[in-house]
Amino acid sequence: MHYTAPAELVEAFSVFVAPDVEDEKIDLIRSVLVIARTEYPALDIEEYASRIERMSRRAAALAAGVSGPGIRAALNHVMFEEANLRGNREDYYDPRNSFLNDVLDRGLGIPITLSIIYMEVAKRVGFLLSGVGMPGHFLLKHYGDDGQEILIDCFNRGDILSRQDCQSRLDEIYSGEMAMRPEFLHPISRRQILTRMLNNLKTVYLSTRNFRKALPIADLILVIHPRSAEDVKQRALLRYSMGMQALAAEDLDEYLKISPTASDGEEVRQMSLSIRRMMALMN
Repeated sequence: MHYTAPAELVEAFSVFVAPDVEDEKIDLIRSVLVIARTEYPALDIEEYASRIERMSRRAAALAAGVSGPGIRAALNHVMFEEANLRGNREDYYDPRNSFLNDVLDRGLGIPITLSIIYMEVAKRVGFLLSGVGMPGHFLLKHYGDDGQEILIDCFNRGDILSRQDCQSRLDEIYSGEMAMRPEFLHPISRRQILTRMLNNLKTVYLSTRNFRKALPIADLILVIHPRSAEDVKQRALLRYSMGMQALAAEDLDEYLKISPTASDGEEVRQMSLSIRRMMALMN
């Protein structure tokens, strides 16, 4: 597969998310910092990874000898008091909310970036959390010693949510048109967390028609999911919008190979032919 993102960026991301890396062994912090290199190519990943380690040591010191609620209190103190991290309510769709270096420097993030920091600090103090991909609002889940689940909302300073609270969040986001379903609160994998982050960022760029910045994000999604027909097709359209006709046609052909019985197969085939004819006339 041909990428348009810089080779060193694709290679660095591949190191963390390649298919041979077991999902639970994916280094989430460094993977997310590689994503930030789409905006900051010279970003010092280890500098920011070490800040997470320092937060973890501080949380471990505060949580020494305490149980679940005490550990959560220590995590909340380190995250929301000492590091002063908070949800960016004023400019939710600012791309910087998706770059971990900016989140740490500015103290502002969206649910998924704040949750990643919280989850990784918690992991280092032995408090295991899973990401929960609820539509529109990413959460964390912890299973207590009694097997009871606890849902944590990092956008709202570590609030504990009930299922009814989750419905209320959905009502706010979707104007009461989405009903809570049990699968909305299922744990998701690390690859799914990274994919959701990348899709968030791509959506922000597409909303402002910033195709140049959306394209490397589309590349990174395909590093995680190289056989995703829909993502290949989306990249084809992005490339076409940027005048990269040959690469767009290549992606459309790849889409048809991956999904030969796609309902839009004939339309995609005609678009690929049309691009190639146009290129032939230009030669």
